[in-house]
Amino acid sequence: MAYTLDAFVKDAKTSLKEHDGPAGREKVRQLLEKLLANKEFVDEAVGPNAPLGNRKLYEDKEQGFVVLAHCNAKAHKSPPHDHGSSWAVYGQAVKHTDMSEYKRVDSGDGAGEARLEKVKSYRLEPGHAGVYDVKAIHAIDYPEGSRFVRVTGRDLDYVQRLKFDMAAGKAITIESASAS
Repeated sequence: MAYTLDAFVKDAKTSLKEHDGPAGREKVRQLLEKLLANKEFVDEAVGPNAPLGNRKLYEDKEQGFVVLAHCNAKAHKSPPHDHGSSWAVYGQAVKHTDMSEYKRVDSGDGAGEARLEKVKSYRLEPGHAGVYDVKAIHAIDYPEGSRFVRVTGRDLDYVQRLKFDMAAGKAITIESASAS
């Protein structure tokens, strides 16, 4: 029997209750890869007949985590950004996403002057997922038609986050669900 969204949600809830921290998020990453192996789920959630744009597949009222489908009509490259007090797990379903991870090398941690150093770059291929912990700075770059499932620790519409303007050396507060 194929691993379903309902099974993923149940297992993610258990993992996050048992491991409130990086270990629980790593388990969610592993579970998301298991879910992405279910072709029927991928076709339904982010396949060619799925609606374009971003949509919520599930929101946990008790623990706050959210499962989102991202069906991207156009290519996009985000600036480096974080998810503030939330975390995220990106699971690639169709095409790829190039991920870059950064560390902040100035003494700040909020908006204002900021300097970043890229520490890692890699490509998420279909079936693979990556974890971006609380305040982890990363950037995404994906081609037209790329599709992924993202799990966030909280609804990002209600989380203060930062995006980074590398040329200006600034960290800027963002409050909407888009990091662009």
